[in-house]
Amino acid sequence: MRFDFVQEIEGRPPLVLGIDPRPELHGKRPLAAIRTYTLELMEALAGKIAAVKFQAAFFEALGPQGFALLHELIAGARVLGVPVIVDAKRGDIGSTAEAYARAYLEAYPGSALTVNPYLGGDAMEPFLRQAARSGGAVFVLVKTSNPGAGLFQDLPVGEKKLYQVVAEWLHGQAEQCRVGEWSRVGAVVGATYPEQVSELRSMMPHSLLLLPGLGVQGGGPLKGPGLLNSASRSLYYPGGQPDLQAACAQADAYLKMF
Repeated sequence: MRFDFVQEIEGRPPLVLGIDPRPELHGKRPLAAIRTYTLELMEALAGKIAAVKFQAAFFEALGPQGFALLHELIAGARVLGVPVIVDAKRGDIGSTAEAYARAYLEAYPGSALTVNPYLGGDAMEPFLRQAARSGGAVFVLVKTSNPGAGLFQDLPVGEKKLYQVVAEWLHGQAEQCRVGEWSRVGAVVGATYPEQVSELRSMMPHSLLLLPGLGVQGGGPLKGPGLLNSASRSLYYPGGQPDLQAACAQADAYLKMF
């Protein structure tokens, strides 16, 4: 069976479950508890979310067992039929970029990966090529959700800002990678910047936009075609603790806002 991220995402709710596990919240056997809680939560929300987004850094911080857990949970999401986004923000040159692309896009066919564009087009090419081969997608950092994003992303480049220049280049790439209405080349745009979301939706009409920052970071739900609103702490740990019932209620509350 071949998974295809772009085709699977169509028609699903616009909510993304962000998974950023914190072992200190899971008792004496945190890895086992994280595994059980995450699998149960993904199963409960499978029909209510567009995708599940795994923040790779939190699993990397858990060492080799954390890596193994990440791989197991990605497989679990695929069994449940939930599209997968690996939030690793990879970016490098030449053979290293190719290795990163193999590590996530080839290893998990039909999944998506977040990518840093600031090493240039040649560094992006291995990710775009592998996404096409494996039925996956890339979400490229354009306007990130953090308060300090503008330090570099808003720098003037002639009459434009740097993030706008990146978006224009991405639009050209996206048009070459369309699968029906949507492209395999998407963008990361913080829900904390709703005006820029609207602007970039117009600049990249066929790119899926991954919108982190819903909830704790202060972003609100944003409506529109191809907008994937991502909530991590407020959905994975509602009230600051792992709570399956509360997470399901929070998902329902978000969905009513769209």
